[in-house]
Amino acid sequence: MQVEEYLNDIVKRDGCVHLTLIDPASQKPERAVEIAKAAVEGGTDAIMIGGSTGAVGQVLDLTLQLMKEQINVPTILFPGDSAGVSSYADAIFFMSLLNSRDINYIVTNQAMGAPLVRKFGIEPIPMAYLIVEPGGTVGWVGDARLLPRTKPELAAAYALAGTYFGMRYIYLEAGSGADEPVPVEMVGAVKHAIDKGHLIVGGGIRDHNAAAACAKAGADMIVTGTAVEDAGDVRAKIAEFVSAIKN
Repeated sequence: MQVEEYLNDIVKRDGCVHLTLIDPASQKPERAVEIAKAAVEGGTDAIMIGGSTGAVGQVLDLTLQLMKEQINVPTILFPGDSAGVSSYADAIFFMSLLNSRDINYIVTNQAMGAPLVRKFGIEPIPMAYLIVEPGGTVGWVGDARLLPRTKPELAAAYALAGTYFGMRYIYLEAGSGADEPVPVEMVGAVKHAIDKGHLIVGGGIRDHNAAAACAKAGADMIVTGTAVEDAGDVRAKIAEFVSAIKN
């Protein structure tokens, strides 16, 4: 089964997907694998691998190699640029940062990475990536014109443009470690706008209540990263998130 089909089937069955984001540059590969294993035990549906800086090359490959030996859920690349492609992943969120001022993050990195995706046989999942205030490191690195938290109609317009471009997934990102998640009003507006598309929400989702609120507002997939990496008991933390967002 293809990874996109796998995720879509979970949305149909459970109402929402849980994705655990692990930045291979934030810890040693062995620790990243421990986090991934605990997340799978807690019920996460897939592991996203990537980061804004440093998640490339040998550390990325080794992390994925070790993960593939010890977990049984898909691994999905979440690259910061064309260097964030690895032959050891199952799929890649092939994304364009639509609200970037820098063309490199809209299409140039994608053009440089596309031949590698094809060569390695990684499944590409087309996605519009939208960064919402405060944006964090990814907003700065990607030179994003941050979507104002009080303007859900702007996020909806960008998301609709993404679906018209043919992107089947829309990702609303508040930035890793953000104090607050994307506002529920914005989540609802975007979900209403994209109709049949799938909506991912991440950044600032620190507890199960925030995750549940985003899912209730219309998110099809919830991403948690910093809250998981910082958790003392990763398995329990993931289990809380999963229980909160599933039907």
